[in-house]
Order: sequence, then structure tokens, then C-alpha cells
Amino acid sequence: MAAHPPPVPDSVLLAPPPRGRGRRTRRVRGIIFLKDVAALALTAFGGPQAHLAMMFRLLVDKRRYLSSAELVELTALCSMLPGPTSTQTITAIGFRLGGPTLAYLTLLVWITPACLLMTLAALSLSYLDRGTVLRVVQFVAPVAVGFVAYGAYRIAEKVIHTKTSVALMVVGAVVAYFFQKPWVLPLLLAGGGLVTTLRWRRLQQIPDKQPLRVEWANLLLWLGVLLGAALLGHYTRLLPVRLFENFYRNGSLVFGGGQVLGPLLFAEFVGFKRYLSSAEFLAGLGLVQAVPGPNFSLAAYVGALSMRAWGPHGQMLGAAVAAVGIFLPGTLLIFFLIRIWDQLKQYRVVKASLEGINAVSAGLVCAAAVLLWHPLPASPLNVGLVVATFLALLSDRVPGWALIVAALVGGVLMG
Repeated sequence: MAAHPPPVPDSVLLAPPPRGRGRRTRRVRGIIFLKDVAALALTAFGGPQAHLAMMFRLLVDKRRYLSSAELVELTALCSMLPGPTSTQTITAIGFRLGGPTLAYLTLLVWITPACLLMTLAALSLSYLDRGTVLRVVQFVAPVAVGFVAYGAYRIAEKVIHTKTSVALMVVGAVVAYFFQKPWVLPLLLAGGGLVTTLRWRRLQQIPDKQPLRVEWANLLLWLGVLLGAALLGHYTRLLPVRLFENFYRNGSLVFGGGQVLGPLLFAEFVGFKRYLSSAEFLAGLGLVQAVPGPNFSLAAYVGALSMRAWGPHGQMLGAAVAAVGIFLPGTLLIFFLIRIWDQLKQYRVVKASLEGINAVSAGLVCAAAVLLWHPLPASPLNVGLVVATFLALLSDRVPGWALIVAALVGGVLMG
């Protein structure tokens, strides 16, 4: 077994550097941190929960970049924002260690392997015999439904603790099932947060609060890009520009991580715009579970297939545009909030809104599991694969990537 790299000395990570050596020490610390991020990007399978566990093991226990309490707080902050939680968390750690430059490098190192693999998957589907590829991935779709069902169970287990949460989860699931519009989901999430915020209005705020001092630059930049991309796409009608706007908008509105992103992209790119078929989308949704790193890399797959008429170079452009569009808004928003997080923690009402947002997210994922099942043949084999996937994940003994590999091997043998 390969030896683990030695832990970074506390003198490098925690103590103030000697005069005249601060810049060199920060550069060394940044390089070491980026190597650790690359290691996570290549080995972190299993979605945000698994990513967080690996961050605790490597970034807290081993490297001591931050304390356990600080990592939990950062994760809570990122859970309040739209976008990929684990990506925003590791980007925020980079921001605290080295400012915006290290944060952007962290983001690039973290997302690149997953986006490249999902782009390769889209190119394979486009230029190999489509029938052969779909036969190979035929069992990935029901396995993906099993992943979504398990995601719904885990989210509900974690966040559903009150009657209000149960009610919000049920309402969110029913409304999302019957009204499959991209704008419905963010409204449901906002409404859930408002309900629990009002429910907690009796709580007194923590005394001795300091007035908020807000730097608005990143928030204004986020809003400016959102409006500018919408206007530019409307007037130019160029597909890459419109794809960037589509993914930037989704990245700005999706709460709840990759489980909630899947239904949003399915509704827009399969149901409404018909850039992909249901089988193609479900294949990508399953394959992203077998890829290390963020599940939002599904956007690169969808973007590449959306531009298949432009040829392979156009598809690579589509994947890049989609990846930038889906990850950029969450990054700008975390840059905005990380500066005022210590001040926001003074307000219990901020934390209270998370109960409603998380409860509605659980409902959305429940609805997603049902909606994603509909296009599949209701055969005993498909039902068995969904159930087997759910039980395997529930046992916590089988890694998610192994289930996808098994599904691909089964497709090769049956195909």
C-alpha cells in the first residue's frame, strides 16, 4: 500500500510566517493545498456526503487547514446557496487560505477531471454507433433511478425532524411532480425557506450583534452576468451563448446539489428543448455517479450533446460553456457570502430558513425518482435493478462507482 504523504507542519499551516517570508510560505501552502484538491478530485466518489467525509479526513484531520467546526460552518453556509455544495465548500477553503486566486485555481483543479470524463462520455455517444452505446448503458438508467431514490432517502433522513418539515417535503414532491417547469422548483425552495423562517420569528437574535458590513462587488457581478447573458443570448441567438445562459441560470437557482440539478436539466433540455432523449439523459445521470468529483459535471455531458450538430469541436465548446455556466454563479455567490459569514451567524433566522429549504429539497428528489422512472420499461429486471441499487447503497458497503461499472459490464454482456 502506498504511503500517505506526511502531514503539513502546523508551523506552515497555522502559525504566522516570519517577516519577509510570508509570500513564499503562502505560495508553498497553496501548492500543497492544490495537490490535495487534485487527490480529492480523482478519488472522491459518491456525491456531496462522501466528499465531505473525505474533506474531514484529508483537509481537517491530516492537513489541518481548518478545524472541524469551521468545515461544518462552511458546509452550512454553502447549503444556504444555490449551486454544488461540495464544490463551493472546497472553493471557500481555498479562498480562506489564499484569497480569490487560490479559490479559482481550486475550482479549476476540482472540476476538471469530472468534466473531461463526462465530455468524453458525450463524444462517445455521438460518434460511436448510437444503438451500440445505448445497449451498453441500458442498465445504467435504472441504476441511476436507484441512486436518486437513495439520495431522497438520505436527504429526508438528515433533514426531516418536524411535522412542518414533513408537510413541506410532501407539498414539494406533489407540486414538482404535477408542475414540471424549471421556474417552479426555485420558487418551491424559496417558499419552504420562508415558511420555516416565519415559524422561527419568535427567536431572539443573539445579543451584541455587530452591524453588517457588506462588500457588494461579487453579488453585483453575479447579477450582471445573469442579466447580460440573457440579453446577449436573446439578441444574438447563438447556441453557445444561449447554453451559457441556460446553465448559468440553473446554477443560480438550484438548491440541493446534484440530485435537484438532474430534474431541472431534464425538464429544460429533454422535456422542453429536446436537445437530448430520455435514454441519453438517464445514461449521463447514471454515468456521473461513477465519476469522481462534483455531480454538476453532468452539465458538461448535456452541453456537449446539445451541440452535436456543430461537430466534435463544437461539442467540446458546448461542454466548456456548460461547465463554466453551471459552476460560476455558485463561486461568485460564495465569494460574496464568505466575507460576511461570521456576521450572518449572529442571526438565528438565517439558520432557520435551512430547515424549509432542505425539506423541500427532499420532496423534489422524491419527485425526481418517480419522474425519471417513467420513461423506463416497467420490466421485472428494471425494478430489480432499482431496488438492488437502493439496498446496496443503503448497506454502505458497495461504492457507487462499482454499481455503475457493474451496470456497464452487464450492458456489454447483454448487448
